[in-house]
Amino acid sequence: MVTNIKIDSKEIKQTNSINQVRFGCALGAMYSVAAIPRAIPIAHCGPGCADKQFMALAFYNGFQGGGYSGGAVPPSVNAGEKEVVFGGNERLEELIKASLKVMRGDLFVVLTGCIGELVGDDVGSVVSPFQQRGVPIVYAETGGFKGNNFAGHELVTRAIIDQFVKDYEGKKDELLVNVWSLLPFQNTFWRGDLAELKRILEGIGLKVNILFGFGCKGAEEWKTIPKAKFNLVLSPWLGLETAKHLAEKYNQPFFHYPIVPIGAKETSKFLRAIADFAGLGKERVDEFIRKEEREYYYYLEHFADFYAEYWWGLPAKYAIVGDSAYVLAVSKFLVNQLGLIPARHIITDNPPEQLREFIANEFRILANDVSVEVNFVEDGYLVRKILENSDFGHKPPIIFGTTWERDVAKRLGGYVVEIGFPASYEVVINRTYLGYRGAFALLERIYTSAISASA
Repeated sequence: MVTNIKIDSKEIKQTNSINQVRFGCALGAMYSVAAIPRAIPIAHCGPGCADKQFMALAFYNGFQGGGYSGGAVPPSVNAGEKEVVFGGNERLEELIKASLKVMRGDLFVVLTGCIGELVGDDVGSVVSPFQQRGVPIVYAETGGFKGNNFAGHELVTRAIIDQFVKDYEGKKDELLVNVWSLLPFQNTFWRGDLAELKRILEGIGLKVNILFGFGCKGAEEWKTIPKAKFNLVLSPWLGLETAKHLAEKYNQPFFHYPIVPIGAKETSKFLRAIADFAGLGKERVDEFIRKEEREYYYYLEHFADFYAEYWWGLPAKYAIVGDSAYVLAVSKFLVNQLGLIPARHIITDNPPEQLREFIANEFRILANDVSVEVNFVEDGYLVRKILENSDFGHKPPIIFGTTWERDVAKRLGGYVVEIGFPASYEVVINRTYLGYRGAFALLERIYTSAISASA
């Protein structure tokens, strides 16, 4: 049943369609695979499906690029009429053999698209003989109708754990933690964010399986997942299902911290919380935090001259649109560190219904005296209508969002800071907005945009 959204006293009609899509389909999890060094996705899908995931998630989203096994690299069945009528098992087997012959990888992951699943291809029976011969290959059923790439990501991580990492009954490393956080490629800044996260966690004395990106050792690191003392879920909801599965499979507890930390206040709070959970020595943790905060506030002190001089011309109210992890993280920073006033929060990553109230409660405690309600919306038309009907006061608004918000920002006389997919006016190499160091990159981006817009 479709229900309308009420914004203040105005009612906005919902539809059954999604305009201006803000995520990939479940098959987009092939970029979760590509984010693991020397892991290669093999797509059992129709022609064009794999390319569309690349163009959306990895190209017109910060122009991140495909790297070793993304872009034009992933093998694809390119299922056509023959595979629809007679099935695609035989074609998939040929493709796997050819891929193993010509491609160098430490882990191969077969992902299914809609065609293979709708016609009933038994991908497990195709992959199983390769697994029995010792080939490092797994499969995940990621037909697009199963959900978006967030859902696909959880399916792929579980497939790798169950089919490649497998069982383990050995000793645990008391300092090792597995990190489940931002979705690779979907989050435009994931490379830099995960690198900064690994740096600060190691700074307080932990050993870190970051599992994706440059700081990951690839398949070798995934093999050590069972050796970790615990799992860290650093997001409002993504990674929770994986952590619960690991708790059952390897008897690993998990620490769920919903706020991705940006800036000294949230980052220091986060580090002390996880240090307490892990039982780390207080002296080393406090010394690392003191060192980081000294540097942080040194630079912030100099930034304050600009902020004090130009406060009258800077935006006071903001709206934020995007994935729940970044919407919560950025908003905490804007309210508590910059004193900006929230006008509207819109979450677009379609989190599970049973977790939406939990996520909404996090926004009701943004600060001691700041409580806001959120809208869970996937349709770009509705996002635009909500923003147009929001009260931004007498100053031009700043909208933290995506490329899709550029037009409405112009109509409102404001400007956009792109923080999520799609971000086609940003070139991102390894920029981070997370932690102590990432906060400065975010400050620079916000206020460079502000003073440039007024020029």
